[in-house]
Amino acid sequence: MWGVCWAIGCVFMSDFNLSITAMIMPNSPDVDIGAMKKAIEAAVPSNMKLHKIEEIPIAFGLVSLKVMLLGKDQAGGTDELENNFSSIDNITQVEVTDVRRLVG
Repeated sequence: MWGVCWAIGCVFMSDFNLSITAMIMPNSPDVDIGAMKKAIEAAVPSNMKLHKIEEIPIAFGLVSLKVMLLGKDQAGGTDELENNFSSIDNITQVEVTDVRRLVG
């Protein structure tokens, strides 16, 4: 069985069949990005696993977050993910930008 290990632990690829990318936009450049990352980690749905969060500089000190996850193909798709992330304080926009089926 093939698996992948990161700093957050090992994941067996048979447990997940989707790669999901979401872009998260804070409502101001003054937002504590570290606290927002922790809130995002806590808001990941139980049927998904966080892979990594990258900071993407936008302009004038504003930083968006690129969140990459592994997920399972099931009814509802990414709705729970978008709802969970949208409910976090200081987040103004959540957009799932990419969903790919993992092959292997």
